[in-house]
Amino acid sequence: MTTPTELRLLPWSGPEGKPCYLSTDERGGYMSRLADNVEAVQLATAAELLEEAVETINEQEVAAEELRHLAKDLVGALRDVLRVATSRGHLLAVNEPRGPST
Repeated sequence: MTTPTELRLLPWSGPEGKPCYLSTDERGGYMSRLADNVEAVQLATAAELLEEAVETINEQEVAAEELRHLAKDLVGALRDVLRVATSRGHLLAVNEPRGPST
């Protein structure tokens, strides 16, 4: 049986915003590759939004509505990046070589 630390947090939410997990030992399987691709898109989107935010902040006059829209997009990107970081941190912890048992 798969232990909770062996589950991969997927980069999308299920119904009602609940986390989705993948239970598999197959790293190159379809769902693992799909999750990897979604994570890559999420990270690229966050990088683009960061550049847009820097440009917007450096502008002299920015409409309040534009700032609200940018803030909303940044919150979504930050949520995605945090989920990716959490998932990858769990994967690293599971895959770390364990020292000798005492």
